[in-house]
Order: sequence, then C-alpha cells, then structure tokens
Amino acid sequence: MSRRRQERMSEEIKRIVSHILQEGIKDPRIEQATISLTRVDLSNDMSHARINISILGDQMKQEEMMNAVRAARGYIRSELAHRLKVKHAPEIEFRLDKSIEHGIRISSILEELKEDSNNSEG
Repeated sequence: MSRRRQERMSEEIKRIVSHILQEGIKDPRIEQATISLTRVDLSNDMSHARINISILGDQMKQEEMMNAVRAARGYIRSELAHRLKVKHAPEIEFRLDKSIEHGIRISSILEELKEDSNNSEG
C-alpha cells in the first residue's frame, strides 16, 4: 500500500473514531469534553491501528475512561467498518497519550518562571 493512502486512511480512521467517541458511545464514564484523539498509527497492511488518546484529568479519571474506551472497542471497530465501507476493519488498540498534559505542565512552568523573572526585575 502506498504511504499516501496509508496516511489518508489513518486520518479517516481518526475522524470516524473521534466522531464515534463524541456521539456514538453512551457510556457515562466517557466525558466527551475531556477526550481527544491525537494520532492513529496504521500498519502497512491496514490490519492494525494504534489509536493514541489524550484525556484531561487526574490519573484515576484517565484510567477509568481508558477502561470504558477499551470496553467499547468491539462496537467502535464494527462502526468503523460500517462507516469506512470495508469488509475487515483493522484491529484497534487504544493507548493513553500524555503529550498534551505534558505540554500544559511545561507551559505553566514557563509562565511561573516568566512571572518570577518579572517580579525580581521590578
């Protein structure tokens, strides 16, 4: 499969799964406002997709939401196959992505340093 087709398919999977998580799953443990898909890595033969999810909140909340998403994996995969109009949807694996949380933490540290610098000058 061409690299370009693989990238297009990854983006389409990301869009569809994001939509399913936002509107298709009625599990109360999944809060749509705090969950976002950051990346989809698709194998060359399109048989496996690793979906990275960012969840804002403490570790307990993140674990609870990841368990809910993993529990809905079969439903998400069948919906994905239906919306992609393919016979065999890729096996999906969800991984917690902490990069957004890490970026927010670094940003707040930089803001603190900036404020400390301004206060020491004045």
